[in-house]
Amino acid sequence: MTHKILCVDDDLSIRTMLDKALRVEGYQVLTAMNGEEAIELFVSQDPDLILLDIGLPGINGIETLTRIKKAAPEASAIMITAEGTIESAVAAMKAGARNYIQKPFNTDELQLLIAETLETVRLKREVSVLRSVQRDRSDVDNIVAESPALKRVLKMSQRIAESDSTTVLIEGESGTAKEHIAQIIHYKGPRAESPFVAINCGAIPKDLVESEFFGSEKGAFTGAAQSRIGKFEAADGGTLFLDEVGERSLDNQIKLLRVLEERSFYRLGGNKTIHVDVRIVAATNQNLREATEAGEFREDLFYRLNVANILIPPLRERREDIMPLVHRYLNEFASTSVDDMRKVDPQAERVLMSYDWKGNVREVRNAIERIALLEEGDTLLPEHLHSLGPIRRESRPDTLDTEAANGFRLPPDGVILDDLNKDLIQQALEMTSGNQVRAAKLLGLTRGTLRYRLDKYGIQD
Repeated sequence: MTHKILCVDDDLSIRTMLDKALRVEGYQVLTAMNGEEAIELFVSQDPDLILLDIGLPGINGIETLTRIKKAAPEASAIMITAEGTIESAVAAMKAGARNYIQKPFNTDELQLLIAETLETVRLKREVSVLRSVQRDRSDVDNIVAESPALKRVLKMSQRIAESDSTTVLIEGESGTAKEHIAQIIHYKGPRAESPFVAINCGAIPKDLVESEFFGSEKGAFTGAAQSRIGKFEAADGGTLFLDEVGERSLDNQIKLLRVLEERSFYRLGGNKTIHVDVRIVAATNQNLREATEAGEFREDLFYRLNVANILIPPLRERREDIMPLVHRYLNEFASTSVDDMRKVDPQAERVLMSYDWKGNVREVRNAIERIALLEEGDTLLPEHLHSLGPIRRESRPDTLDTEAANGFRLPPDGVILDDLNKDLIQQALEMTSGNQVRAAKLLGLTRGTLRYRLDKYGIQD
């Protein structure tokens, strides 16, 4: 990407020098001799960076930047000053400059300053784009919620989001999208432009918990080659999402409680008090009330976290959401399927609706992604669902009618199961003239499973 730089100076020799030096480095250069011309060029050309002399005739550089920032708050500028005084530097920074450089300056020094400033600009734009994408993903309209139960959860989440600092505890089984609800609370609230930082409390080794949460100073422990901030500092001004908060040890729970009460802490190995303004949203798949009664979770911490409570019902208790989720993920993964699988066979729908989905939304997504990737055809069929594991008898397709389901009776003297399986496979191949896909469908198997059994029983095509 070629960056565009606007150079503003009333001295023709400096404008010429900057133009030549920056073009050699591959930049696209615009030049202006006064503030009025600079504003016009900025509006029409939208440069990535402005090199702006403070001592311009007419409206000076500070006023020029102030007007530009009023129209475009994200505009980036490096101020050029001949005075080199503290006052001019302070005035430049107050006007919104990224940095400043004093005349006469070394072009190498200026090139380094420009490169550093443009890198900062790039990172800020990336963060802005990522936040925009995350905000869109966290929009309530993008969440599948056909069931009254989940609609209540979303409505409650939006109401809680309006509060700036209320601590929230989200309860629900694994896979019920607790982090998604936490993001709604963040991005629908007044902290939306600040960081959303998530951490899985159960995934941190016990000896690293303190440094992960509170940061550490250089030399605080073996391998601490430099100071680093923790999750609380990273989330300052925004939201800290504590996933699986019930996994923290009692010792670590005390430290968390202290931070929640005082909103301050020390880095590991440090003695400077660090104050933060962080909203806490915690989540758990445990019953913290029972854990509290059993002495496994501190009662005072539970009540500190449980200011506002959101309980997300498991998917099996809101079956109205199952098929909309299936169709959403079929459409999402259709591009990975050979035959653009988007339809669902009625028999398969009955199986999907009856399955318990113990992994909740996450299990639905994983199952559909796997089927779209591995199975053939434009329709999701019952035989595609055997990867889900044992299906309850009542969830078998209805077309396995009474005659078909009860067509075989175990004889009094028993059978050899392998012989029966082999005979049924041979019958299916005969009925389909050797078509393995159709034979597998008759037997309720995947084509891969049928091939395995053909090899196992020595059946030739």
